Amino acid sequence: MTSVRPSDSSSYLPSLSLCVCVCMPLKSHGLTQARGYVKVCCLVGGCMCTLSDCVRVCVRTVSPLTGTVLLVFAKEDSQNNGFCWACEKANFRCNVARTPEAALECFKEKHHDLVIIDHRHSRYFDAESLCREVLLIHFYLNGFVDLFGVCCCRPDREEASVMPLIKSGFNRRYVENANMMACYNELLQLERGEVLAQFKLRACNAIFTALEQSQEAIEITNEDQVIQVDIQSSKHKDRRKGSLDVRSTTSRGSDGSSQRRHSSMARIHSMTIEAPITKVINIINAAQESSPMPVAEALDRVLEILRTTELYSPQLGTKEEDPHTNDLVGGLMTDGLRRLSGNEYIFAAKQPHLPSHLAMPLSLNDIPPHVAQTMENEDSWDFDIFNLETACLKRPLTYLGLKIFSRFGVCEFLSCPEATLRSWLQGIEANYHSTNSYHNSSHAADVLHATAYFLCKERVKQSLEQIDEVAALIAATVHDVDHPGRTNSFLCNAGSELAILYNDTAVLESHHAALAFQITTRDDKCNIFRNMERNEYRTLRQAIIDMVLATEMTKHFEHVNKFVNSINKPLAALEENGSVKGILTSPDNRILVKRMLIKCADISNPCRPLELCIEWAGRISEEYFAQTDEEKRQSLPVVMPVFDRNTCSIPKSQISFIDYFITDMFDAWDAFADLPNLMQHLDNNFKYWKGLDERKLHSLRPPPE
Repeated sequence: MTSVRPSDSSSYLPSLSLCVCVCMPLKSHGLTQARGYVKVCCLVGGCMCTLSDCVRVCVRTVSPLTGTVLLVFAKEDSQNNGFCWACEKANFRCNVARTPEAALECFKEKHHDLVIIDHRHSRYFDAESLCREVLLIHFYLNGFVDLFGVCCCRPDREEASVMPLIKSGFNRRYVENANMMACYNELLQLERGEVLAQFKLRACNAIFTALEQSQEAIEITNEDQVIQVDIQSSKHKDRRKGSLDVRSTTSRGSDGSSQRRHSSMARIHSMTIEAPITKVINIINAAQESSPMPVAEALDRVLEILRTTELYSPQLGTKEEDPHTNDLVGGLMTDGLRRLSGNEYIFAAKQPHLPSHLAMPLSLNDIPPHVAQTMENEDSWDFDIFNLETACLKRPLTYLGLKIFSRFGVCEFLSCPEATLRSWLQGIEANYHSTNSYHNSSHAADVLHATAYFLCKERVKQSLEQIDEVAALIAATVHDVDHPGRTNSFLCNAGSELAILYNDTAVLESHHAALAFQITTRDDKCNIFRNMERNEYRTLRQAIIDMVLATEMTKHFEHVNKFVNSINKPLAALEENGSVKGILTSPDNRILVKRMLIKCADISNPCRPLELCIEWAGRISEEYFAQTDEEKRQSLPVVMPVFDRNTCSIPKSQISFIDYFITDMFDAWDAFADLPNLMQHLDNNFKYWKGLDERKLHSLRPPPE
């Protein structure tokens, strides 16, 4: 530690362990150039010293004369007066508040360094609650809670544990003692401890701000004036805009590996293109330098979490605790175990099937009466897709697509004839596998119906434009085209051609999107995009691809959390003022709304009426059973062992799916789109599955009485 005596004061404080010289542009100050550098003062405590003040500066803490104290005492007494006298003696600016409301208002305005709360008289106010509120305000003002002193006065007759106080945010307990010198000594200890650490942290942040803003060369030296880091500007070294050359020089006797390490760290801290997560980690690293050990250890744990690749995925318990959830999540949120058995599953990127003729109506008006009757209530959430499936012989997508696309004016937007739309719907539906128990054209029609229903909700209509609506309807129609009835994990484990083609990443979703455009553009008879203007087509295409890829479950929690943090929370904060349009219509948020919309439509089965929910649960279970059977036949890793048709509990699997994936997502979507009927169905269905599970039943329905 080095010390610097300021020119304007006889007192001084210990400096930080760095001496920093920031090199500024020479010509702008009219100074004489010396080796291409001019050493000037750096930001100290948030203020820029003038160039003429000094040639070299050590970053030091702010004088305690700037300290401010907030005393929160319900009434004036000897203890209150003792602290007031102590503040005056220590040259602290002091404010006194008698109520929690006055204390919070004063703290918002003054941003005090120390807060002393009277804990002796609980009948006046709750000191622990007040402490938490002060900390919350401090967090919002500063972005993170750096250390500041909070003291608590307690009667000396109480010997209870201080743990409740620590948990509330207090970092010091002061036993009642009105002696003025005792109060003064307490203030000095707080100032030299918590407050000093806070000022050091601010100084560190000032250093990094200066380094980031500097456009010229920078030298960082130790207390012996030995250069530790030498950052050359792009003007001296590299013609690439914003590039930096960082050289690190250690003190005598250091080895080459240490030099390389310093150089590497300097490069990292001087990067001109920096990801937000890197900035967060750098801020936390800086905060650790002057933090007490418990805080530093906690920040270490924070850094461990931030450096993982799965920031949005909740961590499950052990497999023994909840095998159904573990297997379900493992099957849906991973891309396989990357282990090949030698019995590679041959699932090739085959040519799409384009039917030359199907017995389908030429227009919406030609739909058979018995089919039209089943679609009379297609704008209702309780619409029964299985009735339509039966009426049209398992080809519901074309019929429902014609009606919904007509209702939303899709042909008019695309400038395509209805006959082209009909041919396109036929071509897409022909490439769904009717042999799949779940991922067939009935599922696509069901997702299309849910998408159309969500698009009619008022908040969604306020957020999206017509091109977004058209993209959502098309994405829902094609989102599972040519699905093989097997998960991504299965295809990766089996070494399928599609898994190889798409590098084991979002294999099926990438295939669905690519094949949909192949089918569409290969034949003018079904090319619904043929008459679109080029730029508008590119915008529409990108939106469709983005929505189809959003149905991949590995990014489930990322999409949900971004939606909540970027849309729902800001909306909740602004709804009182009514100024929500900017949030709803920003381009980034429109993307998040579309992703959330199709995700909810894709897995909305638990929110359907009970009979529909049961039918879908049976179909997805059968598809998983078939996958497990095939994995065992081919000696592949069994992705979801609990989905063994001989032992699986379907109620447990549904409970796990609802708990882990559905509840939080639909709570967020309901908060945005207002869907009370869906939430009621979800609650009823969960109770139904819970009732079966409590009776130890594994089937879809209870046995007949």
